[in-house]
Amino acid sequence: MLSTGALRAHLLAARLAGPVATPRETSLRSYRLFAARDPRVLLGLDPDRVWRERDLLRLMADKCGVSDDPGHVSGPDVIDPERTLTALGVFAERLAGAAERRAPVLFGTGHPHRLIGFYAGLADALSAAGCMVLTPAQGRRVDITTRFGVRTHHLDYVRRVALVREPGVRAPGDATGAHTHSPLPVRAVLEEAVKAGGALPELVVGDHGWVCGAGQLGIEAIGLADTDDPALFVGEAEGRVSVAVPLDDGVHSDHYRPLARYVLNRARLSR
Repeated sequence: MLSTGALRAHLLAARLAGPVATPRETSLRSYRLFAARDPRVLLGLDPDRVWRERDLLRLMADKCGVSDDPGHVSGPDVIDPERTLTALGVFAERLAGAAERRAPVLFGTGHPHRLIGFYAGLADALSAAGCMVLTPAQGRRVDITTRFGVRTHHLDYVRRVALVREPGVRAPGDATGAHTHSPLPVRAVLEEAVKAGGALPELVVGDHGWVCGAGQLGIEAIGLADTDDPALFVGEAEGRVSVAVPLDDGVHSDHYRPLARYVLNRARLSR
């Protein structure tokens, strides 16, 4: 059993929280783009209200613990580990609820090289608890706008976690998929599930467009988000994202394993 104190220490040592690698400049740029409703940072969310840069800075200070001083414009951003721990507790409650009702669940990530292991551990535990872990639309084509223009990707699943990859880059089953913020993959998965007449997820677990795209469509969604991903926290504030856990989403994949153990212990899903 990983104690809260031990996990707090791990968050700081691994730089998942505390001073993180995300530069303050990057976060502030994301807030400016979000205020301008740039789709690259909306991640599939259509906010109900007008969010100005100052509003977003206050929200992110409240949700993540970043500085709310608009004059603080450089250096590493900071995540309060207490906020991370609190959000992980709520995240665990949502997983426990899904397990209790044996809900169908979908996992998806835009950070496959970092987060596949974290989500796969949760998927295994929910499956063992009787949940159907969904894997629709395997191989489906998704055209995603990138900084290099529109690129064709294909949906794939690694250990029942959805990701996208460019054709020919890696063999199916390889965890090194494409990094994407797009909501198009989750929309494609849901569309294919409807066409096939299969089960739809009652819970989506992931990050980036997987969470915001599902939440915008009215599906319960929970996930992880860095300080430069304001969309998940806006979605949480507006009631379309159930839980957004603040942490650095770009550290080595091994550093997320203790988080998975902690969450599964809290959700009473450890085996």
